[in-house]
Amino acid sequence: MVMKQRGFTLVEIAIVLVIIGLLLGGVLKGQEMVTNAKIRRIADDWNNVSAAVLSYQDRYQQLPGDDSQADQHVGATNNGGGNGYINGYWASSTATDESRLIWDHLRRASLITGSGDIQPRHAFGGILGVQSGTIFGLRGHLSCIQNMAGDFALLVDNKIDDGVPNAGTVRGHATQTAYSSTGNYNQCTRI
Repeated sequence: MVMKQRGFTLVEIAIVLVIIGLLLGGVLKGQEMVTNAKIRRIADDWNNVSAAVLSYQDRYQQLPGDDSQADQHVGATNNGGGNGYINGYWASSTATDESRLIWDHLRRASLITGSGDIQPRHAFGGILGVQSGTIFGLRGHLSCIQNMAGDFALLVDNKIDDGVPNAGTVRGHATQTAYSSTGNYNQCTRI
């Protein structure tokens, strides 16, 4: 007895392809939503850091991290220099740099969550830091994020500013006029 083999009909194959397409579309849309949420979180982090620094300065008449009376103001163990300038590299690993003390002062003042002087992490995993000075042509008190892939750095800059790494309020490079998708960027903005 010979058995007759039967394959899939064209309609059945079409239905399977439509289902696969819908699943792929849903996954891609989900990834886009996650990326957009991370970018919004970076913008929120920058806004929250600015608000916390300005609130501290308004309350104690000194910058957090630079506060020469932080021991009296917020019970900190380390005071800053009190010169109106947050010394130290924003991604410093030296605990006594004012760019690290800022986090301890803000946390002790209950202006941000957490404890200690460790820099918080941004949504893509790198360090979020603060310093005074000039970076990428921006001057003043700056908030910076570390290690953004070029594609994401462009999205952050577009969301907040103009999408150009060497212009505007968000800077990711001093001389480049466009983000490279293969590059890695630190980005800064003024507080």
